[in-house]
Amino acid sequence: MTCTWSLIDVNLFSILCPHKYACYKENHTFHKYSKEDYIYFEKDNSDKIYLIESGKVKIGYYTEDGREIVKSIHGKGDVFGEKAIIGEENRNEFAVALSDTSICCLSIDTILELMRDNQHFSLKIYKFIGLRFKKIERRLSILLFKDVKSRLIEFLKELSEEYGYNCKHTGEHIIKHPYTQKDMASLLGTSRPTLNGLFNELKDEGVLVYYRNEIILSKNQEMLAS
Repeated sequence: MTCTWSLIDVNLFSILCPHKYACYKENHTFHKYSKEDYIYFEKDNSDKIYLIESGKVKIGYYTEDGREIVKSIHGKGDVFGEKAIIGEENRNEFAVALSDTSICCLSIDTILELMRDNQHFSLKIYKFIGLRFKKIERRLSILLFKDVKSRLIEFLKELSEEYGYNCKHTGEHIIKHPYTQKDMASLLGTSRPTLNGLFNELKDEGVLVYYRNEIILSKNQEMLAS
């Protein structure tokens, strides 16, 4: 499996969701999806973007030989399907729920109207899209040219920036993150046994301790500087 992970730099849920705007609220409801339900398929019309109220969604596509390519995994507060804003007519990827998920769908006509009415809002949208594309391009390069251990270290750097904090009492760097080990393996383009082996290797080297939703980096500054 080959993948590009996508950690969100700009959380737009609070300003995008139509339920925050009285003039749009009445015409919008949250859509419920069960685990493994598809939100959209490749070739579907790109006429909406999606805001996750709760749950988790995987974005990916299939190669001609049937291999699944995982591009990103999104959770509560995240936005996906944003390429519709910049003119994509048909989806070139699928979106599937990884758990019971609640989503608010926002039509392109609605978001363009919001953008026309609010320049600050419009700038946030374009910043969000630009940052996401930039990171995906960088991470694809990492996946193509680095081994699995190097990819894991790069991923830990991203997690550290997004979810990490320094413990005042121990001096360790703690990362509280939303990903399962299966999620991480998918995003890094490897298997769970390989990823688990790498975590054990880094633990033996005194670099980290891995728990279900927490990673403790005992040599954070050394690893992140490498």
